[in-house]
Amino acid sequence: MTERPDYLVRRLRLRHLELLVALAEAGTMRAASGRLHLSQPALSKMLGELEAGFGARLFERSAQGLSPNALGQAVTYRARVMLGELAHGKDEVDALRNGADGVLRIGTLSVTAAVPQAVVRLREHMPAARVQIHEGRVRDMIQRLLDGELDCVFGAITPEVLTSDLLSLLKPELLLEDELCVLCAAGHVLARTRKLRWADVHALPWVAPPRDTLVRQALMTAFLNHGLEPPEPAIEVLSSVSVGTVLRLDSTLLAAVRFEHARDELARGEVRRLAVTPGVALPSLGLYTRRTEQAPAPLVQAFAQALRKVGVRPGRAGRHGPSASP
Repeated sequence: MTERPDYLVRRLRLRHLELLVALAEAGTMRAASGRLHLSQPALSKMLGELEAGFGARLFERSAQGLSPNALGQAVTYRARVMLGELAHGKDEVDALRNGADGVLRIGTLSVTAAVPQAVVRLREHMPAARVQIHEGRVRDMIQRLLDGELDCVFGAITPEVLTSDLLSLLKPELLLEDELCVLCAAGHVLARTRKLRWADVHALPWVAPPRDTLVRQALMTAFLNHGLEPPEPAIEVLSSVSVGTVLRLDSTLLAAVRFEHARDELARGEVRRLAVTPGVALPSLGLYTRRTEQAPAPLVQAFAQALRKVGVRPGRAGRHGPSASP
């Protein structure tokens, strides 16, 4: 018979939660024993206590080791979240002791003009807030959010996420539209051209991210829609810093970037946005939080409000904004 939740709360210790995560990641008692610095008999006893408490087998045993079954995966996910929240709780208490308003852990794509502006706006109203910005691929950031390592993630609201099993664990809020942008150096031969079609830029050398990115796929779609073979980039790079650098050093190149990246590069100067039509939309950008019964923490709510304030639509800051000026 499954134990009542309050009985589980009284019986389970943090070591039980750590054991769940260690076994799921290590796959053997021996490896988990080394990670937790406990004997294998002690771990076997703790696993027995866990499975007795939940009234079900959580791991399948085989000659290769242990692997979590469906129940074990669900419990391990919750264990990761609780351990992450405890770690965050300690960081927040330490910050509060030192006079901060709290700690906000944000995951975001590597280039965004909205996040820095929103963070500055947040600190204008909460100057003692401490903010940690973690950059990377959005799908990796979302996993860290679900594991309790992050408080929110700013990134593309993609069909992949909206149709996946993860959606039941996430609460996405659409905030900004996004689209494909073409950038060039201020000295590029096309920099002052008012109207361009995709055929006009087809034969030129491109800087673009890898094929598995939304931006590259949008660029390929732009050419395919007009019966053109997508060009192979002269330079394929994911780093936003490298994209901006090579554009400024080589005035023959064009770069395919998302709108948020374009905003950032235009603000730095020495680049222009080309008005290539028709435009190609990218999945809108938004804020992901974990789906819980409780409202998001005050810092997360304040950050979301700041994002709504600084959000700029492509039509307002694109072709007719900084890129159109000499």
